[in-house]
Amino acid sequence: MIRLSQPADTEAIMRLWLRSTLVAHPFIEASYWYESASMVRETFLPQAKTWVSCAEDGEIDGFISVLNQQFIGALFVKESVYGKGVAQRLMQEAKAFFPLLLLEVYQQNHRAVAFYRKEEFLVINDTVHPGTGLPTWVLRWYQPLCE
Repeated sequence: MIRLSQPADTEAIMRLWLRSTLVAHPFIEASYWYESASMVRETFLPQAKTWVSCAEDGEIDGFISVLNQQFIGALFVKESVYGKGVAQRLMQEAKAFFPLLLLEVYQQNHRAVAFYRKEEFLVINDTVHPGTGLPTWVLRWYQPLCE
């Protein structure tokens, strides 16, 4: 089940964010993510529109957060549900709500890059992440005007 997040979900989202971020970015020192956690909790999440995916037992197994009506700041799912369509369903929810989506992805995060390409995101800029100094791509997806 996909639903909008509620304030009571914050702790579960933060745990999932930290675990998933560490797994998805082994090329970045773990300390960077631990130091970023308070900014994610206090600034990012309150400003974002966030949907969560809940397993049958109600446990959150994924989430997607969109800032400024268009920027995907986070899309993470538990490793135990990789390949089960959770990320696709979360992305579908965001795409249904926003006609244009942007995101930044580390070029070394091959799994994420492949997923976003499958979701029809296109690279629009080759850049460097200011916090880590590592190469990233900015990707864009938009809803066609007519199909």
